[in-house]
Amino acid sequence: MNVLLKAMAHEEVPYTPVWFMRQAGRALKSYRSLRERFSFHELSTRTETIVEVTQLPVRELGVDAAILFADLTTPLHGMGVRFSIVEGKGPVMDHPIRDESSVDKLSDLNPEQDLAYLLEAIRLLKASLTVPLIGFIAAPYTLATYMVEGGGGRDHPWTRALLYRRPDLWERLMERLTTNLECYGHAQIKAGVDTIQVFDSWLGGLPPEIYRRYVYPYTRHLIQSLQARVPVIYFGTKTAGLLEMMVETGARVIGVDWRINLDDAWQRIGYLRGIQGNLDPAVLLADRDSIRTMAQMVLDQADRRPGHIFNLGHGILPQTPEDHLKFLVDFVHEYSHRERGR
Repeated sequence: MNVLLKAMAHEEVPYTPVWFMRQAGRALKSYRSLRERFSFHELSTRTETIVEVTQLPVRELGVDAAILFADLTTPLHGMGVRFSIVEGKGPVMDHPIRDESSVDKLSDLNPEQDLAYLLEAIRLLKASLTVPLIGFIAAPYTLATYMVEGGGGRDHPWTRALLYRRPDLWERLMERLTTNLECYGHAQIKAGVDTIQVFDSWLGGLPPEIYRRYVYPYTRHLIQSLQARVPVIYFGTKTAGLLEMMVETGARVIGVDWRINLDDAWQRIGYLRGIQGNLDPAVLLADRDSIRTMAQMVLDQADRRPGHIFNLGHGILPQTPEDHLKFLVDFVHEYSHRERGR
């Protein structure tokens, strides 16, 4: 069994596994070269480019897992939601989802038909990769924010307003999204992914009791369904106030951002649960001595307990020097291996 999957199973490992969110992106020169030839939409909807981009960081950085190259909004293509990916802004919806008619118009996703190119990429990757393949899926709340807001953003006022003003409509939207995301996740599993990370990128903007009442039941249902077949990593940002409820979803591993010390987070999560994280991505813009110092601090906080997966507290920043990424991977492997030998 690969070191990542062993760590997820809480087994002893010879060194701490490491991979990065957004590891196949603009920090890699090879990715930037592909972007000169293809738009993001083309890269993420062509089987051959999905395979190539997914493999790049494994070959070039030596990470312990590949994560499927896809976008959080990928399943919306099959749900009848029209949008475009705008450089520098991300997904922009043609029509935000804010009333009954827009919810009623949502189609049922058929992954084998609507996302055949992606599932074929998974099958090809499984035939060629020497490391586990992580599936990629948005949590219902985070996908809902894109749909209701009409794009990205941070505070999501329209989403929260809909939730407060029309809880009945919000529940219909979440039910529809959860059903489609469950179908999407199971299609990835059937095609061959070894594990799935559920991204709840905007979760931290919610008050705890609102999360408990209007978001948690759907997320828990999705994670429980997927984890019946593969282990699940559940990740969100600014979630220090929600960690205990995130644990209640049943996810095998909880991903944490850099705004909380890893040892404090793990104590709250419970040491029988795996943890992923949580170096500040900005550290990689500094010098190697700083990278070494801060990465060692994260590893020392993990204290060689089984179940730690090293990652950043969010995605790689585009301006990150590529050689800093390789340096970090090598340092994590070497330092954690040496510490385990003591």
